[in-house]
Amino acid sequence: MTTFAELLLGGLSIGSVYALIALGFVVIFKATEVVNFAHASLLLAGGYVTAVLHDDIGFWAALAVGAGSAALVGAAIEFLVMRRYRGSDHSVLAIVTIGVDILLLTELTRRIGTDVLAVGDPWGDSLLTIGPVTIAHTRIAAFVSAALLITVFLLAFRHTSWGVSMRAAAENPQTAALMGVRLGRVSLAAWAVAGALAAVAALFLTVFPTPGLERATSLAALKAFPAAILGGLDSTTGALAGGLIVGVTESLATGYQSDLSFLGRGIGDLAPYLVMVVVLLIRPAGLFGTKELARV
Repeated sequence: MTTFAELLLGGLSIGSVYALIALGFVVIFKATEVVNFAHASLLLAGGYVTAVLHDDIGFWAALAVGAGSAALVGAAIEFLVMRRYRGSDHSVLAIVTIGVDILLLTELTRRIGTDVLAVGDPWGDSLLTIGPVTIAHTRIAAFVSAALLITVFLLAFRHTSWGVSMRAAAENPQTAALMGVRLGRVSLAAWAVAGALAAVAALFLTVFPTPGLERATSLAALKAFPAAILGGLDSTTGALAGGLIVGVTESLATGYQSDLSFLGRGIGDLAPYLVMVVVLLIRPAGLFGTKELARV
């Protein structure tokens, strides 16, 4: 029971980080109806800036600069690349983001090389023990930070002019444009917000118990992608639910790897995708996604 509790708490913690990444996928999709495959490079860019600067300007300032840098990179992708293809088929735009991701990841991995970069977080390897259960302070910080950021985002999404504009653009972009909503600004803001969220997620993916930021850190975006899909790619609530489901599934599958040996090695990495497939077989639009109706 102690092992299960620790795995469950750890899964909820890492799941909240996946939810931040998944929320970035959802924000961009709601604003532009484009699946952003360049999200991994936004995550790595934000984490890299934080890791490089923390010795010089301190951790919190470095984190702010890292989040701002990732937001600028996201905005630059939208303004310099995606806006040029506006009006193209959404599948074409998704392929464009793959090309952008390859370019950015190539440069970032060249800069990182074989190094493992510390981000200078203040929690270190401290542990909290509650009865028989032990959990790292970094996991608690990840859960609390993710919960606060997601709450702020949801409030802004529902109660600010930007949120209203995004919801209008997601519902019917043509009508929204006729009503005075500037779709370009909505899209630009969505990419910037997604980049900032990815940078914060990068922080908690590289602190204890992981050794630090490395080239493979960007692969975490691939784990968050099933979270966005199974939750519903157009649902902010689905991003939260999907992230937690993926995190808990991965944690439990990895923790009980020896008992699941009949399924093969590495079941922890595969489990999120298995859950995604099962959910999509039952609900093709995801748990909270909007069902599309068509007249035939």
